[in-house]
Amino acid sequence: MALRVAVVGSGPAGSSAAETLAKAGIETFLFERKLDNAKPCGGAIPLCMVDEFDLPPHIIDRQVRKMKMISPSNVEVNIGGTLKDGEYIGMCRREVLDGFLRDRAVSLGAKLINGIVNKMETPSSSTAPYVLHYADFSSGNAEGEMKSLEVDVVIGADGANSRIAKEIDAGDYNYAIAFQERIRLPDKQMAYYEDLAEMYVGDDVSTDFYAWVFPKYDHVAVGTGTMQVHKADIKKLQAGIRARAANRLQGGEIIKVEAHPIPEHPRPRRVVGRVALVGDAAGTVTKSSGEGIYFAAKSARMCAETIVARSENGTKVPTEADLKAYIKRWDKEYGITYLVLDILQRVFYRSDATREAFVEMCSDIDVQRLTFDSYLYKTVVPANPLTQLKITAKTIGSLLRGNALAP
Repeated sequence: MALRVAVVGSGPAGSSAAETLAKAGIETFLFERKLDNAKPCGGAIPLCMVDEFDLPPHIIDRQVRKMKMISPSNVEVNIGGTLKDGEYIGMCRREVLDGFLRDRAVSLGAKLINGIVNKMETPSSSTAPYVLHYADFSSGNAEGEMKSLEVDVVIGADGANSRIAKEIDAGDYNYAIAFQERIRLPDKQMAYYEDLAEMYVGDDVSTDFYAWVFPKYDHVAVGTGTMQVHKADIKKLQAGIRARAANRLQGGEIIKVEAHPIPEHPRPRRVVGRVALVGDAAGTVTKSSGEGIYFAAKSARMCAETIVARSENGTKVPTEADLKAYIKRWDKEYGITYLVLDILQRVFYRSDATREAFVEMCSDIDVQRLTFDSYLYKTVVPANPLTQLKITAKTIGSLLRGNALAP
């Protein structure tokens, strides 16, 4: 037999999965509802993703080498002095990154279907196919032409509002909202953000997360992340970041407004039968930093690698236990990272006092080096014991000075 896999969603997760499967010669169907989709997203990617996913230079709009952390009282801490030559945080537009990854998967043999999956029939036996019912938009008809497809394995890479997750009753999760305005600035203002990104913290810009000004190709992305899901609350927080960054945004023109849900933790069930969830559909966004692009692509590649290995290069149908090997591998490799970032968010984002302490702590060169190395290379770089002790003492001292340890 020849294995057939459907990948639903062609963001960084779906396209990375499809690429891995197609490279192995497995028949792969890649579904995408909107081929020009531009997901609201800060668009920051770590250096290791550029190498691991072989991203060409034109995908990266800006190479950020400087970061400003700005506290609730507008204390600014400059970060980036520890970066070595050639190290940077990549800033990209999702429509450019997603389009590149999708096109590459297709060039390697994935079959692109411009359509939306409406329903999935679950098979009654371990070898019978799943049947996907979908609306095909390839003819240009807005309603779409109803079609169906039989496959052996399904990968749900269709984001926080995943239809595939609902079909397998994967369970709910809490979610935050990313709200963002793309603002085109005058040349002089834009020059300030040449290789600089800003992160703002404070109850006025986000009650539980942070706000940002990230540079893109010819504009800046100005946004906030928050668990406050009411429109009035989100508008108030966005007004807060616009006010805090007002001097730097003078003369700017809003060219796009966008919003999207961000999962706050993994779904209760990420593999059911021969269906696996990856990326936002699985809930791979990190706490504290809110990073999602790298982990989405990485989780999907890991899932696809598991399918290739357990199906013996597409010659047999993998089981639920086979697919769950991907979850075990993922949790073993990144479980601690998610736990640490969850704790950091709980400790440092709970009040303006703790946020002041957090920004103060970021001024320490050892903290900066450890943080940047962890972000750029996705390895928690072990500091020597004395440095680790110093960082711990610095953290506790910052919290005490800000009365941040008070209940």
